[in-house]
Amino acid sequence: MTDTDYYRTHYAEYHDKTFRIDPAIFLSGFVKHLRPGAHLIDIGCGSGRDLRWLKEKGFLVTGFDASAGMADLARRHARCPVIEGDLETFDFKTLVVDAVLMSGSLVHLPHNRLAPALANILKALRKGPDARVYLSLKEGKGVFNHTHHRAYYLWQDQEIRSIIAGLGLRVLDVARSDSARGTGAIWLGCILAWEMDS
Repeated sequence: MTDTDYYRTHYAEYHDKTFRIDPAIFLSGFVKHLRPGAHLIDIGCGSGRDLRWLKEKGFLVTGFDASAGMADLARRHARCPVIEGDLETFDFKTLVVDAVLMSGSLVHLPHNRLAPALANILKALRKGPDARVYLSLKEGKGVFNHTHHRAYYLWQDQEIRSIIAGLGLRVLDVARSDSARGTGAIWLGCILAWEMDS
């Protein structure tokens, strides 16, 4: 079973474990950087927890997930469009958004695939001083293998910053936080903007 297979077959279990977490814990800082009514795309939106929270804050939201089961739950919970697709191959040039949210959604990508995946996703992000990105990854070194054959690729702050700079982005803020699920993992939450706007 691959990482993607897990979320396609265990979407209900994943929903039960994560849906009740309050997104304000890790997204409050991000939304302060967004203009009112901004259009966001939530990459790896899962069952729609963050989409619903952001919609309630007055933002226009679109979900994106590789799991049909997750996408269906997200549509029902957030009552918004949800695209089913592979974030590495989807043509993001067909979209135009003000902000991109990637909350833990790229943790299963091997280190050498993160930059190309980000470059592809960023094709949806409009150029401009108000465009924003939120990216969270687990802190550490190497790879952590979890249940159901899921591999979590771990990152150091400077490694992330190097990739971000190479994509023409600048870091506005990085926050270290404990896992909201109490797993002991440390997350690095990065708020980003286009370098050209500095």
